[in-house]
Amino acid sequence: MTEPTDPRDSGPRIGSPLWAYLAGVTTIGFTALVVAMALLGLDDLTMLAGLPLFWVLAVLVVLGELRPVMVSSSAVVNGTYPSAMFTFAVLLHFGLPVAVLLHAVAVAVNGVVTRKAWHRVMFNIAQVTLASTAAAVVLGLFGVRPGPGHPWVPTGADLLPIALAGAAYFLARAVLVCGAVSLHERRSISRVVRATIGGQALVYAGLLGLAPLVVVVMSHSPALVPLFVAPLAAVYFTATLSMRRDHQAMHDGLTGLPNRKHLVLRTEEALAEARGDERVGLFLLDLDRFKEVNDTLGHPVGDRLLQIVAHRLSHSVRPGDVVARLGGDEFAVLLPSVRDAVAAREVAARLRVALTEPVRLEGMTFDLDASVGIALHPDHAPDFELLLQRADVAMYLAKEGRTGVELYQAEKDRNSPERLRLLGDLRRGLDSGELRLHYQPKIALGTGRVVGLEALLRWSHPTRGLISPADFVPLAEQSYLMRQLTQHVIDAALEQAAEWWHAGLRTQVSVNVSARDLLDGALPERLAAGLDRYELPPTAIQLEVTERILMTDQAYTGDTIRALAALGVPLALDDFGTGYSSLVRLQRLAVSEVKIDASFVRRLAGPGEDGEPGASADEDRIVRSIIDLVRSLGLRSVAEGVETDEVAGRLAEMGCDVGQGWWFCEAMPAAEATLWLRARRSLLAAPEGPAVHLRADTPGAAIPASVPTARTTPDTDGLAMADTR
Repeated sequence: MTEPTDPRDSGPRIGSPLWAYLAGVTTIGFTALVVAMALLGLDDLTMLAGLPLFWVLAVLVVLGELRPVMVSSSAVVNGTYPSAMFTFAVLLHFGLPVAVLLHAVAVAVNGVVTRKAWHRVMFNIAQVTLASTAAAVVLGLFGVRPGPGHPWVPTGADLLPIALAGAAYFLARAVLVCGAVSLHERRSISRVVRATIGGQALVYAGLLGLAPLVVVVMSHSPALVPLFVAPLAAVYFTATLSMRRDHQAMHDGLTGLPNRKHLVLRTEEALAEARGDERVGLFLLDLDRFKEVNDTLGHPVGDRLLQIVAHRLSHSVRPGDVVARLGGDEFAVLLPSVRDAVAAREVAARLRVALTEPVRLEGMTFDLDASVGIALHPDHAPDFELLLQRADVAMYLAKEGRTGVELYQAEKDRNSPERLRLLGDLRRGLDSGELRLHYQPKIALGTGRVVGLEALLRWSHPTRGLISPADFVPLAEQSYLMRQLTQHVIDAALEQAAEWWHAGLRTQVSVNVSARDLLDGALPERLAAGLDRYELPPTAIQLEVTERILMTDQAYTGDTIRALAALGVPLALDDFGTGYSSLVRLQRLAVSEVKIDASFVRRLAGPGEDGEPGASADEDRIVRSIIDLVRSLGLRSVAEGVETDEVAGRLAEMGCDVGQGWWFCEAMPAAEATLWLRARRSLLAAPEGPAVHLRADTPGAAIPASVPTARTTPDTDGLAMADTR
């Protein structure tokens, strides 16, 4: 039995329970050591120095303390040192003072060789001293008090005192070490005892059982004592094979981290020991862009990168937490005890910070990052499997939202019963015609002309009423329904556009599509067939894609985009400013229109709540910069979320081409939109030809009187809620 393992080897926080425990045990142990040394006179030391047997035993005790016998791959304790056998033999033959002296020296040598922290060395000296003292007290109760001048050699009649002394020695060390491990890893002492006591007890029984034989042999022929090294070597060999098999079964071969099987066992232990006022946390961590490294530099470099990640993670968690590799670039972290969700987020943030330090391999520098999903017991799941599943859901939310860390949210879990029911309702709603398109105009800020309408999807559920696209579109994106939903929207938009065009209301209809839609190579063919069926020019329809498409692999979306460009269907970039667009990628993407995200536009309304103009001035600069960038690329700029006359005027001053928002008109059903267009037939801007900048000719140009005024109620679903996003 020995000290808890911790690769960081940092001392406990002063004033903490662990610090108080270690300080108390160390103080008592060193007091016992001093008292024992006081009983060892100078004559005794001189006599011992002249005994070859003493030096043989001293060497064996020191050597036995250098390498433990490992009976398990568990990292709770560091194994059992064979020095216990020779120390117990010295205790039986020469008495307590000599035994604690030799063992203290051996522990100190071990500390120097293995570079242990001083507090661990002192604790180990103290605990072996107290264990030897407990054994000596038991022997004393039977009248056995050996010393250097009167060594003791046991006989067959002394089995009982020897057995009880050995039990006292083992129990003292077990209790002291398990207490330290329990505080160190914040685990209950009963769980630590169950995890370690069985295997340790068997090894100690074998080692301490050999100690009386060592005494008998050295009393008759000291030269035979080194022969006890042979059975120790056999124990080492057997234990090493057992530990290797255990380790291979419970650990990952590449990183040495616990594997899924080990994680399951540790999680189940933590769940069984969980207290009502604390949580058990499970993180799922996936490296971002790791596949690029593997594909570019090969698997050996990828493997080395995984080893570095494993090292950083294992050195960034608290003692008692478990870092496991589940496969590929996916890791899990178990927090057996965590206060609440806030504390769990702090740990996750610390892990991400540890990973973001650049890594240099093969002459290249890599910037690592990861997405972390968090699930807590009992808040989110009662058992391991469900906890892991919900951590996985949270991790994908973090990836999709590029937030880095996400806590599990039941309402965003596509596997939850509620969302599965909603998915079934959505399928039936598509078949029964519950999903309809509403249309919101886009108005040229400088002239008041209608340059197009955006189709926004609405779902009127028969029992739940109006359901926001934010609730069902992401669900459809993650299911088999996305293609069907996209096709429904495109067909409905083409049918309505044809009705307007053939009635002389020639205006462009914009339809939102997701990045996933652009992975569908059949999209251009379906659009071409629809345009041909309704006898529409390609410019009658416009596809809007989110800025996130710029972050996807252009190799996958390039063919679809080129096919759309060849067809003549214009593209617009939606929600610009919320992602991480590259100017080069923006130039390469064949878009004719860029839509400024409503979150920027709405903040142009005026000063903040504190009356200071700073926040508004910052937003002004951001929007103006986007407009200038778009104009420099020869594209049309569209501001979403225009809700006041003041914002419309400021956008016109900046040179923004088009505005969209409920200040002009909220989204309308098709019939109402038709009446609205007929009333403004003279203001319809023909969509043929390249995009034309329609900004005001002079600074501060007012919105013409012909531009529709705001409605009394805003579009409750928000302007950014589009049909296929």
